[in-house]
Amino acid sequence: MSPSKPDSTCDALDQFLATPLDAWFAGRPPEQTEPINLDLFRRCATQVPAYRDFLTRHGVQPEAIRTAQDFHRLPLMGKQDYMHAYPLPQRCLGGSLAGSDRIAVSSGSTGSPTFWPRSAAFEADVAVRFEQVFADSFQAGRRSTLAIVCFALGNWVGGLFTTSCCWHLARKGYPLLVATPGNNKAEIFRVVRELAPQFEQLVLLGYPPFIKDVVDAGTVEGIRWSDYQPKLVFAGEVFSEEWRNLVYARIGAKQPCFDSASLYGTADGGVLGNETPFSIAIRRWLANNPQAARDLFGESRLPTLVQFDPCSRYFETAEGTLVVSGENSVPLLRYHIADKGGVIQFAEMWTFLRAQGVNTCADLGLPTDYTPRSLPFVFVFGRADFTVSFYGANIYPENVTVGLEQGEIPGWTSGKFVLEVKEDAEGDKLLHVAVELLPAVQADPTLAAAIAESVKIQLLRLNSEFANYTPPERQMPEVTLHNFSDPEYFPAGVKHRYTRKS
Repeated sequence: MSPSKPDSTCDALDQFLATPLDAWFAGRPPEQTEPINLDLFRRCATQVPAYRDFLTRHGVQPEAIRTAQDFHRLPLMGKQDYMHAYPLPQRCLGGSLAGSDRIAVSSGSTGSPTFWPRSAAFEADVAVRFEQVFADSFQAGRRSTLAIVCFALGNWVGGLFTTSCCWHLARKGYPLLVATPGNNKAEIFRVVRELAPQFEQLVLLGYPPFIKDVVDAGTVEGIRWSDYQPKLVFAGEVFSEEWRNLVYARIGAKQPCFDSASLYGTADGGVLGNETPFSIAIRRWLANNPQAARDLFGESRLPTLVQFDPCSRYFETAEGTLVVSGENSVPLLRYHIADKGGVIQFAEMWTFLRAQGVNTCADLGLPTDYTPRSLPFVFVFGRADFTVSFYGANIYPENVTVGLEQGEIPGWTSGKFVLEVKEDAEGDKLLHVAVELLPAVQADPTLAAAIAESVKIQLLRLNSEFANYTPPERQMPEVTLHNFSDPEYFPAGVKHRYTRKS
């Protein structure tokens, strides 16, 4: 028995249950994050064996880290040089798993799960992100709400983490009932038909393409979504505002900035930030002003834009990618999460908006009495490595390569391919693989079908996220065959990239 574990867990949950949402942010200066970061560093330097050794390997003397400037000079930790370099217990506070009470898994590039221990004590802090969404966006404090968790259940990080945080909200007094059918559409529809009429609103939580599948399939089965005042919570993927509008039209949503919210989360860090009505309004304005979006983000595509609490998860950038620090069973200190993106302070965002002629929230289409929380923003384009995200699963080129190496396929193809996620006219996501043929081979539909089947088999075998997150009817990739040195996908003399962001 760990005598301190019940105390720390109860203290964290009691604080969450007793603290009104507004009180989390009231009167807190931005500079408060610096002593929090330094305190976390000192505890990790003394209580986490792996981090002590990590500092020694980088020649860092813990006692020399005294200021915010010192903290920002600490070495970045990453998956290869830290998470995969030290045994799991050594990465935990106290050098043991004894402080944790649950485990979550996420796939790595080989499909082997990476284990992430968690505890209720640290989960309570993350539940505030869900409270922001349910209270600020959905007004769930005064509306009876049925929340249906549509993420995959089991050890997968999304489902049980979401369920647990929603349970915390119900315990706090929100008139909220949580149902957990997971990604089983038949069970989702059964819950909707039998329970949704008893509530003032319905919230579906899941990966964007799966939620759209649920909406479309439910409509075919006769579910009138607009009868239930539906709200949507997304996580795992970047989507366009056009896609959001398409889904809104199919559920009868009337308040674009208040009827959905996307969470930015990772298996290693939990929920790091969340869309707010303010961030959605800004993003929707930027979608209609592409030059302003390019000026703000430096690219011609819209990233996910969320707000975050720097006292819970503290963001920095390193060469255009995100670095985060935060308390957890495996604490993160300047952890390089390999997501391409950046940080924009609250005042900095307003300065930019005013330069564009946007002076009030009403100019963004928000109600005149709406007041945003003064929280900084983080924008996320997605993985900076070569993965693509499909139904919340990270799909790796290495998995596809194995599919192209089976049977007679190597005699037909060069081994080059481009992996991407496309969107069809209906707004549905497709996993697309463009394959380069050998010079003497002609494209043939039976060949494309054989490659698609082989890739699917290997994805199911190698990538546990794909196998558990992607609905069976979406697991078959779309394969197109292209001539050798095809100028669109395989131009000669150009370094080949195995993924493409659509």
